[in-house]
Amino acid sequence: MSTGVETIDVCAFDELGSGEARRVDVAGHRLAVVRVDDDVYVIGDRCTHAEASLAEGEVDTETLHIECWRHGSSFSLVTGEPDVPPATKATPVYDARVEEGRVVVAVSVAAEEAHRG
Repeated sequence: MSTGVETIDVCAFDELGSGEARRVDVAGHRLAVVRVDDDVYVIGDRCTHAEASLAEGEVDTETLHIECWRHGSSFSLVTGEPDVPPATKATPVYDARVEEGRVVVAVSVAAEEAHRG
């Protein structure tokens, strides 16, 4: 199993509105990219309860959470931890930043492979 870190360009920062989430599939990774004002957060796009796309849910810009549209679980954009059932397992979070107007994310290959398994 590889343990390297890959940096991936996922989208233009200006394409995202504040409070907006977008699903991005790149290099075999399914991510939810979320903009809150001048900050960007990237988490795994699968609800750990029912595999629904988190990017389709509502973003709470005050608490920095995203709610799964399917059953209402809410996940921290910072830690990936759920705070509302039925989800009880965290979704992965990724280091993300804006470089030259582009959102880039560092993906640990081993962590993503472990999440898929």
